[in-house]
Amino acid sequence: MNLDTPAKEPEKKYKKYDFYSPRKFTKERIKMLNSIFEGYARVINSRINARLHATCEIQVESIEEQRYYEFSNALTESDVLALAKIDMEKLQEENPILVHMDTAIVLTMLDRLMGGEGAPDPNLPSEYKLTDLELNMYEDIIRDLIALMGGSWENYITLQFEYVRTEVNPTLVQLIGFEETVVLVGMTIKFPNCSGRMNLCLPGVMLTNIFSEISKITTRHASASEDKSDEIFGSLRESDLEIVAELARTRLLLSDLYHLNVGDVVDISRPKDALVYLNIGGRRWFDGRMGIYNKQMAVKINETYIKT
Repeated sequence: MNLDTPAKEPEKKYKKYDFYSPRKFTKERIKMLNSIFEGYARVINSRINARLHATCEIQVESIEEQRYYEFSNALTESDVLALAKIDMEKLQEENPILVHMDTAIVLTMLDRLMGGEGAPDPNLPSEYKLTDLELNMYEDIIRDLIALMGGSWENYITLQFEYVRTEVNPTLVQLIGFEETVVLVGMTIKFPNCSGRMNLCLPGVMLTNIFSEISKITTRHASASEDKSDEIFGSLRESDLEIVAELARTRLLLSDLYHLNVGDVVDISRPKDALVYLNIGGRRWFDGRMGIYNKQMAVKINETYIKT
C-alpha cells in the first residue's frame, strides 16, 4: 500500500433536477399539504375504527409532486378509482380528485363491515375485480371518507369535497392529461392482520387555485387587521387612564400605624430629590422628579421603562 497516495474523498451525491418539468409547488406549500393531510389521516382513522369496530392506524407516508402518467402507469385493470370534486364554484375544475385504495385493504374493510375478522385471503388473485355488491359497499365507505376531507382545510379555507363516481377500469379512461402536474398523497392503512395503501391524486391546477384563494384570504385578513388596529388605537386615545406616582415604599408596625397623628413624620429613607416612580396598571412605566407646573404638583418624566 502506497502511503503517499492521498485518500479519495467520497463522491457527493446531488439530487437530479428535471428542467423539462420544473416544480410548481414550493417546500412551504408541500409542508402545508403535509399538515393538512396528517389531520385528515387522524380524522378518517377515527371514522374507520368506529364504522368497522376495529383498530387501525393511518399515517401519511409521502407527499410528492409528479406527472399524472407516473400515477396512471401504476394502475391496473382491476383497480378501482373514486372520483371527487370541490363544491365551490370558483374552484370547480374539469380534472377530478382521484382516490385509490389497494384491493386487499378494501376487501379487509368490507369483511370487517360484514362482521368478519378481515383476514386477508392468501389465494386472492392479483387481477381480482370487485363484485357489484362489494362496489356498492366500497362506494358507501369512500363517500364518507371523501366528505371528511374538507375539515382538514378549515384552518386555511372553507372547502367541501363531494364524491362523484367510481371508475372500475381506470386504464381505459384518461381522467387527467398525462403531462399534467399532480400532487400524490400516499397514506398507509394498518390493521392487526393486514395493511395496504391509500393514495390521493390532487390535480395541480386545482391546488394552484386553492393556494391563490388562501393568499387572497390572508391578504384580506391582514388589511382588515390593520384597519381594526387604527380603530382600536383611536378609541384608546380617548380612554381615561389612572397613573399612580409612587414616592417611596416603607414598612411600619401595625401599632405604629394605629398611633399616627396629624403632623407625625414617617421616615422613608430616601433623599428629598429622589426619583418618583409612575405606575400604570400595576406596572412601572416611567420615573421622574417631583415639581410644580402651573401652581400644581407635577412629575417630570425622566426615563421610560416599557417601550410602546
